[in-house]
Amino acid sequence: MASRHLGKKGIQASFRIGLVLPRVVVASTERQISSTVSKRASESVSFSFARYFHASRETLAKRKEDADRLLSHRERKKQTVKTKGKFSKREKKTDKPPVEAPYVPPRLKRLAKGLPEKTVDIFEGMTLLELSRRTGESVAVLQSILINVGETFSSEFDTISVDVAELLAMEIGINVRRQHSTEGSEILPRPPVVTVMGHVDHGKTSLLDALRNTSVAAREAGGITQHVGAFVVGMPDSGTSITFLDTPGHAAFSEMRARGAAVTDIVVLVVAADDGVMPQTLEAIAHARSANVPIVVAINKCDKPGANPEKVKYQLTSEGIELEDIGGNVQAVEVSAAKSTGLDKLEEALLLQAVDMDLKARVDGPAQAYVVEARLDKGRGPLATIIVKAGTLVRGQHVVIGSQWGRLRAIRDMIGKTTDRATPAMPVEIEGLKGLPMAGDDVIVVESEERARMLSEGRKRKYEKDRLLKAEEARIEEAAARMETESEEGFVRVELPIVVKSDVQGTAQAVADALRTLNSPQVFVNIVHSGVGAISHSDLDLAQACGACIVGFNVKSGSSANLSAAQASVKVFHHRVIYHLLEDIGNLIVEKAPGVSEMEVAGEAEVLSIFKILGKRRTEEDGVSIAGCKVMDGRVCRSGLMRLLRSGEVVFEGSCASLKREKQDVEQVGKGNECGLVMGDWNDFRVGDVIQCMEPVIRKPKFISSESGAVRIEC
Repeated sequence: MASRHLGKKGIQASFRIGLVLPRVVVASTERQISSTVSKRASESVSFSFARYFHASRETLAKRKEDADRLLSHRERKKQTVKTKGKFSKREKKTDKPPVEAPYVPPRLKRLAKGLPEKTVDIFEGMTLLELSRRTGESVAVLQSILINVGETFSSEFDTISVDVAELLAMEIGINVRRQHSTEGSEILPRPPVVTVMGHVDHGKTSLLDALRNTSVAAREAGGITQHVGAFVVGMPDSGTSITFLDTPGHAAFSEMRARGAAVTDIVVLVVAADDGVMPQTLEAIAHARSANVPIVVAINKCDKPGANPEKVKYQLTSEGIELEDIGGNVQAVEVSAAKSTGLDKLEEALLLQAVDMDLKARVDGPAQAYVVEARLDKGRGPLATIIVKAGTLVRGQHVVIGSQWGRLRAIRDMIGKTTDRATPAMPVEIEGLKGLPMAGDDVIVVESEERARMLSEGRKRKYEKDRLLKAEEARIEEAAARMETESEEGFVRVELPIVVKSDVQGTAQAVADALRTLNSPQVFVNIVHSGVGAISHSDLDLAQACGACIVGFNVKSGSSANLSAAQASVKVFHHRVIYHLLEDIGNLIVEKAPGVSEMEVAGEAEVLSIFKILGKRRTEEDGVSIAGCKVMDGRVCRSGLMRLLRSGEVVFEGSCASLKREKQDVEQVGKGNECGLVMGDWNDFRVGDVIQCMEPVIRKPKFISSESGAVRIEC
């Protein structure tokens, strides 16, 4: 009871020293004291204690209704916190402005489209740490990929093979470039690889025939080369051998010429003395310069009456070819393939250029090779013509070519003789591949079948991913271009799907690229499939499903396939000459194009006299004026749009209300005849006016072929 009679100062002192007050009988009063003491200052505590310590329930109720009173801790908490169940949600404070935090850019994610294409160099015996530095990927990620592919490792300093390094790079979406070391290898001189380039029909193949005493040009369809050929020619004077690549000169085979320049040591630029420098000659010069390959000029057909070698030299000089005649370093030789003159000088020029280049290659170790051409054979399967750049290719080895792999079952030289190995600069044909590679792919020798299959599957995944991305980008661009064209021109762009089949892979690519150049604002050429081999039933099914036509170049189709094509109403084009193929497809595009609707002058008539017919009210305003005309050119039709010209200016356009000849209503009046004509609401005719009859016509595009072989669709 003594604690009840404590004074004001005694209570405050008890709170300061931490004394515990005896329990108060009234529970509500005790809760009031604890809530008040914990949140207010000592003065407020003494004030509340003195005022409400002995308060009754009625007094406490009045206190809650007092608007000016001080709130307890629990009451303040109820006003700031909204309770729902056992969870609480705090209200946002709006009395202070938000604090500006520094911008933190989001972390880049590896999307399906990926980052920009990146190519890194890899080599045999590099470590995981070195590969991580070059690719920018962490060692932990590379190690996890190694575990997934079944490779073992102990630390980041372990060396890996070049095949495993490529597989790791492909898994993280980075392109690689293999580097081969020549340390400790035997380096020996090798024969030069010479590519013959130039304009179509300038005598490239005929020149090679003269060098090797053959007649390949006579067997070519249309008398032009349409494939890339590789030959080893023994020089009769020096006894040495030179590997020649023969490239087609038609504009459609630009990619073939680019591949030939990329693998060659020397480019022989053949220019006809009676024709001079032409578009494909300039293109060959550009390919040689981009590949940084020296050029030897062979001026052919010097035996013809209109030959002018000096004019050819002047044209080449104007194109930046510095000939030896003007103090440059490019040799120019005048030859004639028809009479076999000047061939010894050409041989001397090539050997001199090869000596200056000091051509050598690694002989031992795994081979590096390049695919020149690929084709399908019924009995032997996929075949690839390759040129060995370094090392030695041995029969029985496992190889990876592009995304295809296989074990070399046989190696044949270019005359069909089997051999066990192929040395540098030697063109051979290999068989034993599981699939058909692409022309231009590199040949890689691996140590086992398991490694070859694993590398092939990884490349296939990457190639398919890249193909889908490119197809999606092309589809988006094509849709945007189509919408823009349709909105501007007012017509709907149609699609012409095509299935391309050819005898070799390089020609199939070239034909597909040439057909794509026939795209126009009205017709989109869509190559739905490009393959090698004869036209099969699966090709017919694909063409029928997508409404495509089939283009067979240097291939045949069986009688059953022809019957199926006729039954399925699929158009099949068989050609052996690229000129005829492009002309047929160009005419098909012109036929399929919707065309543009335009107004064309169908005829002109001159007003010779004017007749007026009064109306019911017998006034001139109520009457009708009839123009007595004579058709001077074309024809005047009643359904056409009439245009009235006075002194060369158009003063009225409208429809024809009436057209009569000799008091008879007619639909049209031809040239030289007279007629009476009434134009809509126009009555102000004058003698000498010219009336033009306009008719809508559908303007179709035109197929244009130039002398150089380039084709285009002109709208």
